[in-house]
Amino acid sequence: MPLNAPNLDDRRFEDILAEAKALIPRYAPAWTDYNESDPGIAMLELFAWMTEMVIYRLNQVPERNYVKFLEMVGITPTPARPAIAELTFALSRPDAVSVTVPQGTRVAAPNASGQPPLVFETDEPLIAIGAGLNAVQTFDGYSYTVQTTKNAAAGQWFYPFGPHANPGSALMLGFDAAASFPTDQVHLAAHVAGLGPLTPDHTCSFDLNAQPLAATVRWEYWDGKCWKRLVLDKDETRAFTRDGHIYFRSPGAAVQPATLGGVPDVLYWIRALLVSSAYDLTPQLTSILTNTVRATQAQTVNYEVAGGSNGTPNQAFALANSPVLTLQLEIDEGSGFLAWKQVDDFYASGPNDAHYTLDPNSGQITFGDGQHGRIPLANPSNPSSNIVARSYRWGGGAAGNAAANTIIELQTYLSGVQSVTNLLPASGGTDEETVDQAKARAPREIKARNRAVTAEDFEFLAQQTPGVLIERSRAIPLMHPKFPGVQVPGAVTVVVVPDSDEPNPTPSRVTLEIVCAYLNAHRLLTSEVYVVAPVYRQVKVSATISVRPQADLQQVQEAVEAALTNFFHPLKGGADGTGWPFGAAIFYSDVMQVVLGTPGVSRVLNGILAVTLDGKQQPACQDVAICDGQLLYSNGHDISVSYATR
Repeated sequence: MPLNAPNLDDRRFEDILAEAKALIPRYAPAWTDYNESDPGIAMLELFAWMTEMVIYRLNQVPERNYVKFLEMVGITPTPARPAIAELTFALSRPDAVSVTVPQGTRVAAPNASGQPPLVFETDEPLIAIGAGLNAVQTFDGYSYTVQTTKNAAAGQWFYPFGPHANPGSALMLGFDAAASFPTDQVHLAAHVAGLGPLTPDHTCSFDLNAQPLAATVRWEYWDGKCWKRLVLDKDETRAFTRDGHIYFRSPGAAVQPATLGGVPDVLYWIRALLVSSAYDLTPQLTSILTNTVRATQAQTVNYEVAGGSNGTPNQAFALANSPVLTLQLEIDEGSGFLAWKQVDDFYASGPNDAHYTLDPNSGQITFGDGQHGRIPLANPSNPSSNIVARSYRWGGGAAGNAAANTIIELQTYLSGVQSVTNLLPASGGTDEETVDQAKARAPREIKARNRAVTAEDFEFLAQQTPGVLIERSRAIPLMHPKFPGVQVPGAVTVVVVPDSDEPNPTPSRVTLEIVCAYLNAHRLLTSEVYVVAPVYRQVKVSATISVRPQADLQQVQEAVEAALTNFFHPLKGGADGTGWPFGAAIFYSDVMQVVLGTPGVSRVLNGILAVTLDGKQQPACQDVAICDGQLLYSNGHDISVSYATR
């Protein structure tokens, strides 16, 4: 239950005035004129207004105390977050080999009427190549499929390694260069279907990049005779399992044009070859682009004077712009400018620690009191400007979520660049959290504290594991996989169900290792955590049903089988459609309702449904028990249909 600050006095102006008028006969019986024109009534209205203002201020005291209590436990409103966009640059000359787009290049999107434009800055330098990506095709191990149209169309996607992602499959990219093929680093941006943008600012200590990959992908180029290996510098997509950028060294003059696969054009070919695969879900791409770089809705300010220290404790200074994303602060105490360190608070700061705190929402910089945090010394030779923000970045808000193809105004001059745009909408921008939202978040934050203590904590964190798609999880306390049926103190076994197209979604070894590593970073020291795949029980229903005369036999049969398959599905089954509950029994009456509820079904002949579990037929007309932590799945049913006869 959320803690709500009480309203100490909810009287308004009308209530106070009515109460005062009600007291007139008692204290001044000779006063009989209650019209607004009466001077006494005018005075009562004045005092009622003043009393309402006092009540309003007093009612803020519990709210302020509540906010201060939240600050004491480390809960403050979450600052605004900037939107992230992918900017694609087009070169002005087709024969250009490459053009460098520096880090910090500014591109703006028009804002609402009367508002300044939304400015985005590129997060890293980009080498835009003149060679255009003219063809995209996939090879599934047996045949080629041209995906060029889907790669350029919004709302469409394709399998980079075919629908089954078998080893030996490949994603092939064909480039057309008016001049020679560039020798600079090749930079690709890949967008995975069904996933949001890559968010590199994980606050936990879990290092996703240190975890094993779900697949091994080797990048190669065609040299005119065979495929040769490329040097991969970095793959943020982790084998096309998330949005990100791919960097590899260009083969330069070694790559030779050729006609390959189902594309008739003579192009320079580069491919991603799938060497090994352990995907839970076959990857799907919405697009793979060149000359694209990530940009943040923010602006960088350099060398801004925050003020001058006077040597007193708890000094505070404000930056000119907020919300602040990053800050590099330097102070000159007489020996030149030196960098100070930003901390969350001064509890662990000593009297000589050059620390400061930053409120990103307001841009306020605060220094210590000499006991907890050092006091900046006053500089007589520079009394008013010895505290300088050497560099800081500010921006953010939901307004930065610009629509596709709206970030088009290049504000930094770039020679050789014709235009820029965002082919996809910007996303991730949020406004500053309100006090009410922080109050609603506080109980959950205090309860979890980013630690896995209860079974609910383990289940929640397992589904939040970055880098994998865990749809469901179940934490079983006191269970050890090696000692079934025995309660082991301190042991916790977490069953995870990944997103998958299979009827029985099973996590790969890589997925189990990633989730296990993530939970291990959040567990208590006394907990022993194991992450396992679900134990599936295959269920099959056999029945003979009578179909209504106006219905089609085959359609009804397929509909009944589909309804039963969905009912037992581990991700979308159950009564509420969120997946078959872990360890839930099969109730005979529920199965009967699923069959009879299918359109076109008249009745079940003899009223008998035969339930088979793992190939063993269960007793007729009885419920079937399932062990704790187990799930069900179906891969076909035996349904016979016929029209009803009189």
